[in-house]
Amino acid sequence: MTQAEKEQDSGKEKEKERDKEKEKEQQRGVKRPIAPAAIPEAAQEQIQSNFVIVIHPGSRTLRIGRATDTLPVIIPHVIARRHKQGGQARHEDAWLLRDGLNKAESSEQRQNGLKMVDQAIWSKKMSNGVRRTPVSAEQARAYNCQIRPAVLDSSSRVKWTNTSHHPNYLVGEEALYVNPSDCYNLHWPVIRGQLNVHSGSGGSLTAVLADLETLWSYVIQKHLEIPLKELKYYRCILLVPDIYNRQHVKEIVNILLHNMGFSAIIAHQESVCATFGSGLSSACVVDVGDQKTSICCVEDGVSHRNSRLCLAYGGSDVTRTFFWLLQRAGFPYRDCQLTNRLDCQLLQHLKETFCHLDQDISGLQDHEFQTRFPEAPALLYQIRLGDEKLQAPMGLFYPSTFGIVGQKMTSLQHRSQGNSEDPHDEHYLLSTQSKGEQSSKSAAERKAVSRPGGGLDGDLNCQGRMGEMSDMPRGCGSGSAAGGGMLGEMELGPNQGECLMSPGEAEESLSTHLSRKTAIISQFESKALGLDKAILHSIDCCASDETKRKMYSSILVVGGGLMFHGAQEFLLHRIINKMPPSFRRLVDNVEVITRPKDMDPRLISWKGGAVLACLDTTQEMWIHQREWQRFGVRMLRERAAFVW
Repeated sequence: MTQAEKEQDSGKEKEKERDKEKEKEQQRGVKRPIAPAAIPEAAQEQIQSNFVIVIHPGSRTLRIGRATDTLPVIIPHVIARRHKQGGQARHEDAWLLRDGLNKAESSEQRQNGLKMVDQAIWSKKMSNGVRRTPVSAEQARAYNCQIRPAVLDSSSRVKWTNTSHHPNYLVGEEALYVNPSDCYNLHWPVIRGQLNVHSGSGGSLTAVLADLETLWSYVIQKHLEIPLKELKYYRCILLVPDIYNRQHVKEIVNILLHNMGFSAIIAHQESVCATFGSGLSSACVVDVGDQKTSICCVEDGVSHRNSRLCLAYGGSDVTRTFFWLLQRAGFPYRDCQLTNRLDCQLLQHLKETFCHLDQDISGLQDHEFQTRFPEAPALLYQIRLGDEKLQAPMGLFYPSTFGIVGQKMTSLQHRSQGNSEDPHDEHYLLSTQSKGEQSSKSAAERKAVSRPGGGLDGDLNCQGRMGEMSDMPRGCGSGSAAGGGMLGEMELGPNQGECLMSPGEAEESLSTHLSRKTAIISQFESKALGLDKAILHSIDCCASDETKRKMYSSILVVGGGLMFHGAQEFLLHRIINKMPPSFRRLVDNVEVITRPKDMDPRLISWKGGAVLACLDTTQEMWIHQREWQRFGVRMLRERAAFVW
């Protein structure tokens, strides 16, 4: 008998012995723990990057392409759907308008914000040491009110999208140029980094997901020239927001694997991909998008959960504020309306062309711009502008200038509330902890809550208590903190505190703890933090001084919302002036990076997703179609590179 045959016989005997033991236990009535079905290890195989598609879905722009492409396909993330029946009411998702703008306090808040902006402009000296002379809107208004446009061409050469063949849907630029008189609804599937679910037409989760599937499938077929039936040979890397909605991510992954037929997928966070794309190992990533601004500290490819913040404002709020300032200065294009999507496009172009954050540019200056709309002549306007060009982008640092009232302006990453499809999640682990672990954790959290909270309007200062790379929940200490002791994501298990107090006391303490936590978080999330204060808060919520020092020396700004001349120097000046004095001595140099490797900051996260496809370490992160069909959302918890 050979050695191999002996080993085979030995294995069979051991298996028979195990079966006999199980039978004996069943006869004795011994209960064995129920273990979930084992997830097989990810297979190690060579992946060709040209068969990996990277998708970065933004609120206004979709970036999609092969991992080997130098640049992705970039199109407006919008779809127009034809009415299913005649006489149907027309619906169009808003672009620059949003809830909270027409409240009674909006105008007063906007004016107060502008006063703070003007004070900040005056207080900072120019590079020559002289204070900037303010320019009032009335000085420009007198000139602009006299301006009449010059006709450049009797035809603008811009046409409405041809819908004579009655397509069921149109995507991107074609959707933007659908004639309002045509029977189409216009939908932006993503808003402020989340799926655009609302009560209006086409606002159900099912409808929004169908829009995403149609839109992405169209781009893959037309622009990437990949037939949908061949997607079974392709893999997908999906970039998700730092503060993500678990239900939304699960549904999108299901669309990509089940409906569209990708063979495998990796879901990764935008901030981590931004560090990959810029070639940095650690950074405080500041992603200023069109509708939201997210901030997160990333260290060695891991996102610190407690440092994540999402601010509900971005470039479109700056555009809308710029329009308000233009109107005060007698904007010569008097038919401009925020409800008209082509006017919104024009205003965005004017903001990108004229606005800046350079204090040395002062005084009144003359500019010109053109309007080219379908079925209208091409017109040339002259306009004189002063401080408006600086005031609008400074709204990012003084968000009250946006005039948004009664809306949730700041979001934190909350822990999962549990999922029936994934019973062995962190709640399961928490409930099966030993009594000793539960009581010690409960005592630590009650101690954190009992600390005196700091003022929400002050500067930000959080003291870490745990080494946080494990993404475990951590409370932030007091001081003059925005959010004080409650910004860490703390949660209580059902049995916490039982070893230390009677059931009645435990119940009362638990309810008090939760109500206090909810109240403080709610108060914090209603505040609109300026960009500089939010960055300081995010860094101060890191666990150690060494990590904080790394973050101050590498503040990476990505996205298209802060692409203004002088933005790098302006943000650096504000960070240095507001950072805690104790850190000014510890940090060798504070650095703000806006164009790493001279790359377009709007493409850095997408580029990082492409880099991710080439890394050997990503092999174990792939979720395969067959695994998703069998295990569902549990695969995200097992394979995602961030704590699900």
